[in-house]
Amino acid sequence: MKISIITIAFNSEETIEDTIKSVIAQDYDDVEYIIIDGGSTDGTLKIIEKYEDKIAKVVSEPDKGIYDAMNKGVRASTGELIGILNSDDFYASETVLSEIAQAIGDNDSIYADLVYVDRENTEKVVRYWKAGEYKEDCFFKGWMPPHPTFFLRKRLYDKYGDYNLKLKSAADYELMLRMLHKYRISVAYLPKVITKMRVGGQSNVTLKNRLKANKEDRMAWELNGLEPKFYSLYLKPARKITQFLKTRGI
Repeated sequence: MKISIITIAFNSEETIEDTIKSVIAQDYDDVEYIIIDGGSTDGTLKIIEKYEDKIAKVVSEPDKGIYDAMNKGVRASTGELIGILNSDDFYASETVLSEIAQAIGDNDSIYADLVYVDRENTEKVVRYWKAGEYKEDCFFKGWMPPHPTFFLRKRLYDKYGDYNLKLKSAADYELMLRMLHKYRISVAYLPKVITKMRVGGQSNVTLKNRLKANKEDRMAWELNGLEPKFYSLYLKPARKITQFLKTRGI
């Protein structure tokens, strides 16, 4: 099974080398690596050029945001299974893709656990996202899998669509809600950390940003003709508290 990994980048010279190295170091043989760059003006493209013999496709051009770039990558991919690893993220070990390929079985998709790490000291875990097993009512309880650990067969993108550009910060949530909750595709869970993500996201930095994110989460349900429970969208950010507690061993 060919696995396509898509990295989205824009002015990522500080972090993208770790991302690239973690992909090309994988012990899985059949990997198609695609990088979609939004027209970087720093040293990102020079770093990419260092590894061009290990990268199947590089596109560098302006885009309409990260989800537009993801869609470009999905459409350019030829693998049976697609994973997205952004330029702030990197795989936790060299065996991640081998383990994913084995654990997915006949399922349509698979996800795993993730840790947020300090931007400078990537050995320091700031937040531990233990996803847990998927159940049919999970999304009602504010659950979602960590998107950088989510792998989906390309035929499901072809059948049910890709990232919805009506959303600016929650298109990943909407895609997983659509696939898992609305269309009930089959999914496997690999209970281990496979991805490390540097901290720095903006969706929860201020109350204004959190309210904006909550509005987009609601829109994700509406776009699919779905109705969340009255508490669903409040539980979603509340779940992050437990992720910080896990980091502290509580």
